[in-house]
Amino acid sequence: MMPGFVLVHSLLLGPRTWTPVAARLEALGAETVVPSLIDVVDGDDPPFWPRVSATINESLSHLPRGQPIVLVAHSNAGLLVPVVVQAVRRPVVGCLFVDARLPPRAGSTPAASPERLAYLRTKVTRGRLPQWTTWWNEKDVATLFPDPQTRWAVSAEQPRLPISYYEQQIPVPAGWDHRPCGYLLFGRRTAAWRRSRASAAGT
Repeated sequence: MMPGFVLVHSLLLGPRTWTPVAARLEALGAETVVPSLIDVVDGDDPPFWPRVSATINESLSHLPRGQPIVLVAHSNAGLLVPVVVQAVRRPVVGCLFVDARLPPRAGSTPAASPERLAYLRTKVTRGRLPQWTTWWNEKDVATLFPDPQTRWAVSAEQPRLPISYYEQQIPVPAGWDHRPCGYLLFGRRTAAWRRSRASAAGT
């Protein structure tokens, strides 16, 4: 049985970031799931990772029983891959990190480093961060989108994360990487853009 693809969006963005990829995969005949994690951060009740895992697991209910999956995680969703691998009730035959943060092999990992957390706290209003696209210079943000329509659609669904999301520790169950894993880097220009903001919080 061919695996299905589970496209996991950054918690700072939304499922529309995966819409073009999902459409292309489906056109090729692949089963594709794009769980929405926006509601996971509606409340301010950490830890958030159990609700992420549960939401993704529930989103797979329409796939054929026993169908394996490939987890594809973008940006800060990369840290959630180990707990998702453990939570889903079907075989995970591969993990792809798309310009994403990499978890360790076991133990636990903070959602943000002390330096990044200190930076994020300077942006907080009433316990929540502003929408991610407002953090940066408008000229820089515009280059991340192919056209104004896509920019509007993606920006409109951005949640405002509680700062407590970045204060959580995310467990890393041993064995999550006992399957093929890969990394997709968005070219030199995007890599340079992200490195220039390494002291801040990426998506």
